[in-house]
Amino acid sequence: MDQADSVNSDPVGTTDGEGRVQRWRNCIGFWLLGLCNNFGYVVMLSAAHDILKKQESQNTTAHSLINVETSNNSNSSRYDCNPVSTAAVLLADILPTLIIKLAAPFYIHKMPYGFRVLVCFITAVVSFLMVSFSSTVLMSIFGVVFASVSAGLGELSFLSLSVFFNRNVLNGWGSGTGAAGVAGALLYSVFTQAGLTPRISLMIMLVVPVILAVSYFFLLTFPASFPQWTDIEVIHRSSAVENVQERRPLIEELADTEHQEEQEGKLIRPLSFIDKLYIMKGLLKFIVPLGLVYFAEYYINQGLIELLYFPDSRLSHAEQYRWYQTLYQIGVFFSRTSLFCFKIRKILLFCLLQCVNAALLSVAVYYQFLPNPWVVFIIVFYEGLLGGAAYVNTFYFISKDTADREREFAMAAASVGDSLGIALSAAASFPVHHYFCSL
Repeated sequence: MDQADSVNSDPVGTTDGEGRVQRWRNCIGFWLLGLCNNFGYVVMLSAAHDILKKQESQNTTAHSLINVETSNNSNSSRYDCNPVSTAAVLLADILPTLIIKLAAPFYIHKMPYGFRVLVCFITAVVSFLMVSFSSTVLMSIFGVVFASVSAGLGELSFLSLSVFFNRNVLNGWGSGTGAAGVAGALLYSVFTQAGLTPRISLMIMLVVPVILAVSYFFLLTFPASFPQWTDIEVIHRSSAVENVQERRPLIEELADTEHQEEQEGKLIRPLSFIDKLYIMKGLLKFIVPLGLVYFAEYYINQGLIELLYFPDSRLSHAEQYRWYQTLYQIGVFFSRTSLFCFKIRKILLFCLLQCVNAALLSVAVYYQFLPNPWVVFIIVFYEGLLGGAAYVNTFYFISKDTADREREFAMAAASVGDSLGIALSAAASFPVHHYFCSL
């Protein structure tokens, strides 16, 4: 089977019933991969924060950082600011992922998919263990870095992997990544509210990397030509030889034969560095809007949301912030699941609407004209809907619009869009946070 023949298609030689079963198995498999790949990353943020507070409390007085609300209320700003913006944690978390997504698409094809998944599994396990048993701040930070590496490598690898299956697996991947935000935050909160320590909670969650490995190696049904443990360039070279031999007519002009062999070589040969740069140029129409959506989205989440505090509400500042983040994640889940129902090609529309959200909330923070947190709840839920829809529709149409031999690289390379937007928003949030908290 040609590599191109296996791209975004079901395994051949199956009946309609078997094909449906395999499609559902693969869709469920990608749902679990999306859930497990992003789950550890979401949990690490909360767990590392809790453990850092515990470590800091060992060197401070009883009225230190353990009680976040008390710490917040001790400042004189009208915005009830944290001493350090939450963007600081975000920036530390996103940089490893960003570096991987910028560099890996140009060389990651030399590492077979099976090894990539093993690296994701190992780094995820290491991250859980390092954060749960950390005794220093530095050790906790390295644990979060390992979680970021696992999530970044996993995202670009699984998006590339999707080209070997029916395009519907992107529905499962998008829904799973959306569910990770909700499930990760809820489960960690449930465990800790039940009285479990962050260490015990993280030890229980070691099952998540195991589910990721089982989903990949035992649930997915791979095409016969899939390069599980082989360098994909070796597959390209062997396919080129077979294609020329199989497709050459018995009687043909010599010139026509040479022309066909030349064309086969062009179709099958691996992408060169220059080829990839040209593909990247064509992907800008997807990467830039997606990056802008996520820039505005995380500018809101990490730069503005913590400043939208309503002291007259029955909810405390901490409770308001938790509800903001929870409703945002629910919005992301619903919109990333929407690919099962409909597709929207106008990614620029999501970009425009998200920027309007960012501008509106910036004005709301400055003038404080919103009456209560319920209005903000609606806005952040809507914000999550826009961000999730932009993500899944971007990758769906990249998968649909790119040529077969370019698709695997394109899916991996375009994944840098959201991470770049998040990193830039984290950097931009620092001066915004400092400005408002100085008022």
